[in-house]
Amino acid sequence: MAVMLLSAFAANGQTIQGNSNPVLVDVAPAASLAANATAPVIIWIEPNLPSTAIQVKKLIIKVGINSTVKMRNVTLLINGNPPDEQRGFGTTSADATKFSAFVEKEVELNNGPNEIKLIAENEIGQQTIEVRTVNVAAAIASNFAPRKDYALLFATNDYNEHDALKNPVFDATAIANELKNYYGFEVELVLNPTKSIFLKKLREYSLRNYLPEDQLFIFIAGHGKFDEVGKDGYIVTKDSKRDDDIYDTYISYSTIRTQVDNNPCKHIFLTIDACFGGTFDQALAKRGDDGDAAYSMIAQSDYIMRKLQYKTRIYLTSGGKKYVSDGREGKHSPFAAKFIEVLRNYGGKMRVVTTQQILANVETGKEVPRYGGFGDNEPGSEFVFVAK
Repeated sequence: MAVMLLSAFAANGQTIQGNSNPVLVDVAPAASLAANATAPVIIWIEPNLPSTAIQVKKLIIKVGINSTVKMRNVTLLINGNPPDEQRGFGTTSADATKFSAFVEKEVELNNGPNEIKLIAENEIGQQTIEVRTVNVAAAIASNFAPRKDYALLFATNDYNEHDALKNPVFDATAIANELKNYYGFEVELVLNPTKSIFLKKLREYSLRNYLPEDQLFIFIAGHGKFDEVGKDGYIVTKDSKRDDDIYDTYISYSTIRTQVDNNPCKHIFLTIDACFGGTFDQALAKRGDDGDAAYSMIAQSDYIMRKLQYKTRIYLTSGGKKYVSDGREGKHSPFAAKFIEVLRNYGGKMRVVTTQQILANVETGKEVPRYGGFGDNEPGSEFVFVAK
């Protein structure tokens, strides 16, 4: 028999707004209804989303119920059963007096998905049932030592001797804001850097002390070039010379590849949104133009705990051995738009975004990205963005 959890308060006529998505309403026969009667309205305070992921097993549930008719009872069920009464429940929340009835209950959840069901019934038999799902992902990060996520983003719109671009700074700023505000990254934006500033900043991050499970995300957006003689791609910096046959004023992808690979951070994800970015892959740089080849997908299971056990050196570029679009001004480049779209999904139920999910989304664009490991990357490695 379900345990009833009810704390009733006199309705004060205040209109309450909140999340309410009834999945079932059982209305009593019309003859017995008061003229102005409506089914109870459930307002979830905690958890407030239909699906939530947490990393602890204890949760304080707070739910308000409004009703135009006096309430008969409120039933709370956790995975189909009443919660442990030894934990008790209270009405200490300041929100309690705003509702016709209020439930506040600390519950113990299971690992994995948990169904939280609330059944609210008024005295004339009108009933509302609502469900929330809370996923306890205890294995995601709790078994790791403390770690920190860093993001270093380079973006160049303005050049001394090359045509200006519209979106690199706009793209990098949007990604930086997402990572800082919603994923807890420590973010640094380097805008319109010269060759010297670019290389010094890479070196600065190589001199840092990192914890074993720290992650470093590097994003580069701007002009790119390719040298058919030397079979290497290049990043164009603000002060790169247009007339430079030996590419002395540019930064080669091979230089970036070596510096990033030698960085002491165990987990690094490098993303390049620039023309000829795919030639970061040495194998592609030494052969002809690439077609729409399929990409090898690393198996995704067990999320962070399993993924971060291997050294990560993963790259993703907006295209192969070709030019890529800058996009319309203020609308993001096609690649950046797809990248940001994945971040703004915030990892779905598990609140985790992986490079595999990013790759799957950017592959749906018109331009074919390049993805793979480099340097000391270990098979099975992964880089994760964990939403707050």
